[in-house]
Amino acid sequence: MWLVAAFALAGGLAQLVDGTLGMGFGVTSATVLLALGVAPATASAATHAAKIPTTFVSGISHWRAGNVDPQVLLRVALPGAAGGFLGAVILTSISLEAAKSSMAGLLLFFGVVILARFGFGLRIIPVPKSGHTARWLSPIGLLGGFVDATGGGGWGPVVTPSLMTVTRHEPRRVVGTTNAAEFVVALSVSTGFITGAAHQDIPWLPVIGLMVGGVIVAPIAARLAGRLPHAPMGAMVGGLVILVNAVAVLGSLTDLPGWLDLTLILGWLALVGRIAWAAWLRERRGADEQVAATV
Repeated sequence: MWLVAAFALAGGLAQLVDGTLGMGFGVTSATVLLALGVAPATASAATHAAKIPTTFVSGISHWRAGNVDPQVLLRVALPGAAGGFLGAVILTSISLEAAKSSMAGLLLFFGVVILARFGFGLRIIPVPKSGHTARWLSPIGLLGGFVDATGGGGWGPVVTPSLMTVTRHEPRRVVGTTNAAEFVVALSVSTGFITGAAHQDIPWLPVIGLMVGGVIVAPIAARLAGRLPHAPMGAMVGGLVILVNAVAVLGSLTDLPGWLDLTLILGWLALVGRIAWAAWLRERRGADEQVAATV
């Protein structure tokens, strides 16, 4: 019960971030499971199993809150399902060591994407600045689904900033549409992992905890979308994902003394805290300027 409760807390916090920022649940959950020693394909399968009820409740909650565009939803969800199924099949067919390093590297990249986006206001993933055009929606969904399956997370970091660029929707509509479409992708990815038998070693107690926490918080996060300070939350999530996956990627390359490891970790956490604080001040300043301009 303590294990389930701990993962329920982690799942709730991850869903709070995901439901308000449009990214974070998959990347955070996969990172935690990889850190526990779970195999990459199994970690991704477990993350997507937890996503099914969580994204369903999140999608319904965002729909009821008026945060979903049905047309954009269909145009990204269906290609996302195809890309997710393909990514799941590929991940179950490659070697364990190759999968572990590539998955940690991909999660590390998305940690950098999240930190850059919310901590510094930068967009690392290039997307065309073409206004509200439908031709980019299917490629965005296809790419998002593929990297989501192979990385255990990545749907939000790919799709959310992309939709913010190629549509004219306000952030809460982008977040809601991304969350609702993710339910379809999670179903497809889970089917792909069942086909590849990656579901056999899933640690079900942590997954149940992630499900419980995510389902409880999903309606709350949908209501808070657009109201909580996005920048500092996103910066802290990105910094944590970078820290955990950098250790996984660089652990086999270096053998530093324990005191130096601890110093580097504490220094990184302090830096991320400083970035989050600066991002919060920048977000407040931008909100004050917008209010002044409106008046």
